[in-house]
Amino acid sequence: MSRRTTQLAAGLLLIPALLTTSAVYAHQAGDTIVRVGVAVVDPQENSDDVIIGGANTELEVGVDSDVQLGITGTYMLTDKYGIGILAATPFNHDINLNGVGKLADIKHLPPTLTLQYFPMAAGAALQPYLGAGLNYTTFFSEDFTSANKAAGFSDLSLSDSWGLALEAGVDYQLTDKVLLNASVWHVDIDTEATFKVGGAPAKVDVEIDPWVYMLALGYKF
Repeated sequence: MSRRTTQLAAGLLLIPALLTTSAVYAHQAGDTIVRVGVAVVDPQENSDDVIIGGANTELEVGVDSDVQLGITGTYMLTDKYGIGILAATPFNHDINLNGVGKLADIKHLPPTLTLQYFPMAAGAALQPYLGAGLNYTTFFSEDFTSANKAAGFSDLSLSDSWGLALEAGVDYQLTDKVLLNASVWHVDIDTEATFKVGGAPAKVDVEIDPWVYMLALGYKF
């Protein structure tokens, strides 16, 4: 047998092994993927005017961005479809009264559930995906700054929100278990803030509608 024939035969014998190696990178039905990393919430807020005692102040509010630990999970229903969840440690935001300055601090949690679609072939190491689903955002620890409390601001409360969520992301398998992930969400979050100023009732409606960005390291079970 010639050297060339021997090399060709050896190459053919390697094909099943290569296919097996590729297959272990697949996202397959029954897999659970957990990703942990840095998540950024970047509000794209649109505020109505603040109303105090029925009078329009013509002032609006703004919401700062924040960075926290993000956690996502995917359970693969089939080789192509999965259920995804977004969670995080509580995000802390400054609420600003535009043209005046910082008004208050708030915290929120935005758990989000999506149906994800993975279009690539099952054995591909690079697995982009798209998702759509529902977000629930709960606000808590709403607190005016000390200066605003002294000025008569009190009883701040933000209503919880239900809204649609869209996502896009990509997993890159480093091994059959470990992967890198980059993902982005756009979330519909609307809230009404109610409070008092000198005893007079006040409110403002805000569409927060943030972009959420995340870079993470993942593990597949």
